[in-house]
Amino acid sequence: MNDNITDSGPGQDHGNRHDHRRLGRELDLFDTDPLIGAGLPYWLPDGATVRHTLEEYIRGEERRAGYRHVYSPVLGKRELYEISGHWSHYSEDMFPPMELGSEQVVLRPSLCPHHAVIYRSRPHSYRELPFRIAELGGMYRSELSGVLGGLTRVRAIQLNDAHIFCTLDQVADEAGAALEMIRRAYEALGIDPVRYRLSLPGPGGKYVAAPELWQRSTALLTEVLDRSGLPYEAAEGEAAFYGPKIDVQVADGAGRESTLSTVQVDFHQPERFGLHYIGADGAKHRPVMVHRSIIGSVERAVAHLVEQHGGAFPPWLAPTQLVILPISDAELPNAAAFARRCAERGLRAEVVGPESGSLGARIRESRLVPYQAVIGAKEAVDDRVALRLRDGRRLDPRPAEEVVDRVAALTGAHSAELWDGSA
Repeated sequence: MNDNITDSGPGQDHGNRHDHRRLGRELDLFDTDPLIGAGLPYWLPDGATVRHTLEEYIRGEERRAGYRHVYSPVLGKRELYEISGHWSHYSEDMFPPMELGSEQVVLRPSLCPHHAVIYRSRPHSYRELPFRIAELGGMYRSELSGVLGGLTRVRAIQLNDAHIFCTLDQVADEAGAALEMIRRAYEALGIDPVRYRLSLPGPGGKYVAAPELWQRSTALLTEVLDRSGLPYEAAEGEAAFYGPKIDVQVADGAGRESTLSTVQVDFHQPERFGLHYIGADGAKHRPVMVHRSIIGSVERAVAHLVEQHGGAFPPWLAPTQLVILPISDAELPNAAAFARRCAERGLRAEVVGPESGSLGARIRESRLVPYQAVIGAKEAVDDRVALRLRDGRRLDPRPAEEVVDRVAALTGAHSAELWDGSA
């Protein structure tokens, strides 16, 4: 279980100008309604665009790293979670079982039991390992209403989750590679972690009673952190119920920390589910299960991005990447043609014409859009655009095709830069 939906204080009263709850509504990203229920936000079109783009980026990174994607149901029999240990260690955070004839089913609080069953469904040889599967899947936590807040504490969670089934000798390399994936994603998203934490069990917690396995897991994660050269702190009482984990901590504008990404080593669930692979000696061996989440829950990731960037997302992630501003009605045909050219290259462009106000007013209204393409009479004659960048830079008029090429290249590379080279 990627147990990273923790650490945010009750109520989430950030009191800062980049509070994602306020900005999310002002920017038409998401909202809530009492009729749907507390802790169950819905995504508006611009927010859905950000979410979809983020999910596709993660899927692409995972494919390049050798993961294969699966889907699994959001329901499971109670017995599944009894085997995994969730029922005995985590049931107070789960929704009550639903009766279906003679069976009880529950909304899952985690994806890892399903992935353990998926691994178990087919025989595996040591030659197949590491066996990496990933899913952007829904899970549910029975959070009390007093701790719910915006997108950071919700009851329906879309988790970027993955599990690697590998030999003991492969664990350190796989966990290290997961940390490197997290670093690259943070660079593309413009996220600055505040610290790395080795999360250990603490007194009074409900943990699996297997001291030897805890020691082995802790030693492996310590080796991974030491090898990475990253500074880290050990923290008692922050482990998952079945094992220690590496948590990547971020902070909101008020300095409140939360866990965004995790890497975990698990000896417990492979044993509980009877997982095995056939080794080079022809005998059965138990794999180790590495849990890893690059961005954690999509909800928390978007909340953090809204607050960190104030709604001015990296160009590749922005809901509208390029706004086209014809100075007068005469340039509207050129603007429409430029918008079609952008769409053909996969760019999200929008024409905002004179009917929406003066050019200055439209520029101010589009201040969070990475690129503003102004088309006046002179530009229309030569099929050019005068580009204004979100950071205030103004570029000389240049061919429309060149602008599309350069913006498409930057966004396609998931660059955080607005422009490459001299403006």
